[in-house]
Amino acid sequence: MAGRSKLLAMDLEGVLVPEVWIAFAEKTGIKELRLTTRDISDYDVLMKHRLAILKENSLRLPDIQTVIETMEPLSGAVEYLNWLRERCQFVILSDTFYEFAAPFMRKLGYPTLLCNSLVTDEQGNILDYRMRMPDGKRHAVLAFKQLNFDVFAMGDSYNDTAMLSEAELGILFRPSEKVRQEFPQFPVASEYDEVEKILAPALNA
Repeated sequence: MAGRSKLLAMDLEGVLVPEVWIAFAEKTGIKELRLTTRDISDYDVLMKHRLAILKENSLRLPDIQTVIETMEPLSGAVEYLNWLRERCQFVILSDTFYEFAAPFMRKLGYPTLLCNSLVTDEQGNILDYRMRMPDGKRHAVLAFKQLNFDVFAMGDSYNDTAMLSEAELGILFRPSEKVRQEFPQFPVASEYDEVEKILAPALNA
């Protein structure tokens, strides 16, 4: 594989930025909104649950965006991305939504992001969501491999494990104990410097 280009695919929430739904749950006091893909592996079930709660409580997209604007990247995330930029290309593959992610992209230096979209009405009520494609993270990794990239991947939840499995090297970053136990084949890191140590040999860094 010498001479091939390297590419790292990363999740967003829980890996580079805090979990939006958890922050919004804390702001609203609605504990059920704290559930994430660490808790419910079926993303469609999770999202329908969230949308039902938003409707019941008359909460709209602008309410969520107001909270997002106050959120900052995880400590060390910006420095970690700067470390990566000197060593390989990277892309963020996330199940979040463009309507959520814009403030984070600005704070992270506008990395490439592939994610999903929300369906809203004129009042900002969230009616539905649209996945870019089913199992998009795994398909993105497969596509990059077909372009002759050596692909590495980094994520924290159930919805990341398919892309981690397809990658040359998959890393779990701060996973729940449940995810850690169910996927013992992946190395685990809790800090960015640990990720760098795992990646450095593969990147020849």
